[in-house]
Amino acid sequence: MAGVRRIGLLICPNFDFMGLAVTSPFAVADKYVGEPAYDVRVLSETGGLVRSGVGPSVDTERLSDPSAFDTILVAAGIEIPAPSSALLGYLQEAARSTRLLAGLCLGAFILADAGLLNGRRATTHWRYAPQFIERYPECHLDINKIYVADGNIWTSAGMSAGIDLALGMVERHHGRELAHTVARGLVMERRRAGGQAQHSALLDFDASTDRIQSVLAYARQNLRLPLTTEDLAAVACLSPRQFTRAFRAETGVSPAKAVEAMRVEAAKHLLEQSRLPIEEIANAAGFANRERMRRAFLRVQGDVPRAIRRAAGPLAVV
Repeated sequence: MAGVRRIGLLICPNFDFMGLAVTSPFAVADKYVGEPAYDVRVLSETGGLVRSGVGPSVDTERLSDPSAFDTILVAAGIEIPAPSSALLGYLQEAARSTRLLAGLCLGAFILADAGLLNGRRATTHWRYAPQFIERYPECHLDINKIYVADGNIWTSAGMSAGIDLALGMVERHHGRELAHTVARGLVMERRRAGGQAQHSALLDFDASTDRIQSVLAYARQNLRLPLTTEDLAAVACLSPRQFTRAFRAETGVSPAKAVEAMRVEAAKHLLEQSRLPIEEIANAAGFANRERMRRAFLRVQGDVPRAIRRAAGPLAVV
């Protein structure tokens, strides 16, 4: 047992309330460890009550010596933050004295403003990726991860992804078994964070009717099947022509394009989260062979499967 780790959650004015949820994995870990493992404090630059973006305020402790903390997590709001020079100086000191420093969602902008992401890999919310890339060209932004751990600097893609990030920290501190137990306690996936895209292809095809939504769900659950337009039209109880017209009107793409995107998404997850042979992954995702999968990846991802597997790096080992 490494002893009690002090965790500081640093919130900014107009912070997103979801940022507070990042404390949950630490609280649940305490329950299962059987003795105090984490001492979580909510911090702010000024101390006292800090107003959230939706109105309610949270009582905070004023920033103190960062070396007193094992880990500091920075939570901002839903707009690009404008941190003070004093806060940036504090975080620069924290990067030298704490074991881990993390930016949650747009908190990555604050770490980048402090110069802490130069030459590092990081992520942030996909919607703000263009602004991030323009402002911080020396950072290697990866919007295909929901959190990135680069040395002692961690970043998450969104506020809810901050929970995955915190669970990753619990796993680093106490091992895979406890992380799995905590994930079950939180009713979440332990490995969602590893390499999945920030949002599912199903979200991109946000159909407005139950009929088309049911087709999308069917396709997602049966990627190994041929999933021809005729097959999907039968699920929708429409003629192929009626189905194709309705599907495109609701999703903006053809049924074939939607199925291809879902297959690429499923294959990408297997490439990053397993060491299955590429031919097996192609079959599992419903591609006829690896060459068809390669061409689909080039169209959808702009890269080939082998390059995506290399970029994912080795599987985590605890």
